[in-house]
Amino acid sequence: MIHDAQLDYYGKKLATCSSDRSIKIFEIDGENRRLVETLKGHEGPVWQIAWAHPKFGNILASSSYDSKVIIWKEQNGTWSKIKEHSIHTSSVNSVAWAPHDFGPILACASSDGKVSVLTFKDDGTWDARYFDAHAIGANSVSWAPATVPGSLVQVTGGAPNLKPSKRFASAGCDNLVKIWVYKEESNSWTEEDSLEGHTDWVRDVAWAPNIGLPKNYLASCSQDKTVIIWTQDSPGTGWTKKPLQADRFPDVIWRVSWSLSGNILAVSCGDNKVSLWKENLHGEWELVSELTDQ
Repeated sequence: MIHDAQLDYYGKKLATCSSDRSIKIFEIDGENRRLVETLKGHEGPVWQIAWAHPKFGNILASSSYDSKVIIWKEQNGTWSKIKEHSIHTSSVNSVAWAPHDFGPILACASSDGKVSVLTFKDDGTWDARYFDAHAIGANSVSWAPATVPGSLVQVTGGAPNLKPSKRFASAGCDNLVKIWVYKEESNSWTEEDSLEGHTDWVRDVAWAPNIGLPKNYLASCSQDKTVIIWTQDSPGTGWTKKPLQADRFPDVIWRVSWSLSGNILAVSCGDNKVSLWKENLHGEWELVSELTDQ
């Protein structure tokens, strides 16, 4: 079973990972795809993969049931393992690279209830931060954009040149979504917010890219068959929650994903349907289309 599929930044390479413990790399040319490499190194099903920004090279991170995160790099057409991160004591369910503006930083969420943050330093070493995040387990991580909401449409009296902080959201088996912020002075990650709204495990969380959006948007989905949209007017202020739809979905919601412009949300449901949603001018979310797996 394939658990994740990710295109690289240019849409020329496709990586997939599956229960057979392998990662496959395909080259994409129009409608055609060609298998170019099979990466083996994990000892359990591989749950998720994430491409780093191309400014750092052809780099791919993978997380697995075997408690490990592996970082792979392609050089001269050959893929090799450049880092094996084995600090976690249970399945690593999610990996996500920070916006490239912050440098090569990787967040990892694990069933041991902890989140770790790996930073590649200028001297070629990796720094790892590791902290308690969610009781029972952490299921997903998603980084905040490197641009401050509304910074592209600054109004008179607005706050220009705001330096964005490193921030990410995590989702857990304690039914919570948590916001974490990096504090330069203490060189540590601290919990900035804990968002309550779901009544069962939160399976996924996704922070919307804010290319000119006036506020922060965050989507979370849960075992409770609901999707919640969280909005925040500016960093440091409170979050407002709104269900994506009044009724529950027919099945568990496994994944949520934003379009590149941050204005369309894809929702993946356990009934094999993917639905696309968009916010109208009145702040209500409308179903744009629905795709069914035949």
